Amino acid sequence: MTTLAQGTIDTFRGHLGGSVFEPADAGYDEARQIWNAMIDRKPALIAQCHSADDVVAAVHFGRDQSMLVSVKGGGHNIAGNAVCDDGLMIDLSQMKDIKVDADKQRACVGPGCTLADFDAAAQLHGLATPLGINSTTGVAGLTLGGGFGWLSRKFGMTVDNLISVDMVTADGRRTRASATENPDLFWGTRGGGGNFGIVTRFEFQLHSVGPELLSGLMVFPFDQATSVVTQFARFTETMPDELSVWLVIRHAPPLPFLPESVHGEPVVALAICYAGDPDAGEKLIEPLRSFGKAHGEHVGVQPYADWQQAFDPLLTKGARNYWKSHNFVKLTDDVIQVALEFGGKLPSPHCEIFIASIGGQTGRVAHDAMAYSSRDANYVMNVHGRWETPEEDEHCRQWARAFFDAAKPYASGG
Repeated sequence: MTTLAQGTIDTFRGHLGGSVFEPADAGYDEARQIWNAMIDRKPALIAQCHSADDVVAAVHFGRDQSMLVSVKGGGHNIAGNAVCDDGLMIDLSQMKDIKVDADKQRACVGPGCTLADFDAAAQLHGLATPLGINSTTGVAGLTLGGGFGWLSRKFGMTVDNLISVDMVTADGRRTRASATENPDLFWGTRGGGGNFGIVTRFEFQLHSVGPELLSGLMVFPFDQATSVVTQFARFTETMPDELSVWLVIRHAPPLPFLPESVHGEPVVALAICYAGDPDAGEKLIEPLRSFGKAHGEHVGVQPYADWQQAFDPLLTKGARNYWKSHNFVKLTDDVIQVALEFGGKLPSPHCEIFIASIGGQTGRVAHDAMAYSSRDANYVMNVHGRWETPEEDEHCRQWARAFFDAAKPYASGG
């Protein structure tokens, strides 16, 4: 336990352009919270940085005072590493600057930005880069772990589109890493998480996307899941890079295109995004409609930025979350059987099994090109354990763990 003199804290506060919160301060509780309500830790101090210089000052302070340090970016952080008990939380959530160079198709993005921030700025120019699917996700955490989204089959992982980073290392030194500057550091940063320093600026390659493209949902009854999931597995093996089809098993939310009698019932849904000419996309997705007799569908041309936010109502802040994940080269009959078994006993109306088809360009990068190495992954299965009350914790976590363990023999690691 480190005891800090008030004068030491006040001096630090005076050197920081941003805010310093102690537990008794107004704004402390809001600053320490992240999206996952299961994480309820209380740092001794929160340094809410506004600049790279603030980050340098915070790193020096944490080291000089021998404090445990955690780093918060956009604030999704399912695992909770952003928040530490009794240490110093370096909060980057206010560092939201974005600069888009439309001519060079580049974007410089601050570490506090969310996907919504990035997408909005880039789509003003009809540009985008592969990101996740929930607009409140932080760009920093997503990128440093690898990152994938609707555009990944065509343009690769998020880290494949990272050009450079500005970073503060553990000794408080500001540095830049790219393919030509500190290339070893750049190698580790792309997939190694936040282990190598605190990134204060990301530079991304952008691509012409949208601003409107074909996307939407087809929702089938769960009693047709064997047919839908099996045909999904085979269809996605040969589809073109421009097309992404993902699969979700969950209880049906109150979507306006579904009959009210379906709301709350178990369903299997296909989520579709085509990053090309919509007419060509319509022809490609027509076979999906024959996978079963759908409860309903909502597929059409809409702004890419809107599709990026389509799942936000299902992933609001404040619920309790416990997630696990597997990669697969192929969705074999054994994998499908496990997914259907556990999809048939979801422990909460908010839990879901989410299978994303990646492959395409993500698999054309050498496995040792960067720290992210799972280039044989054609599918990512996310086990989304999500519920509302602490009383449900053990039951929902056990479901997620048991599902993860049952699927593990068929996974490809990573």
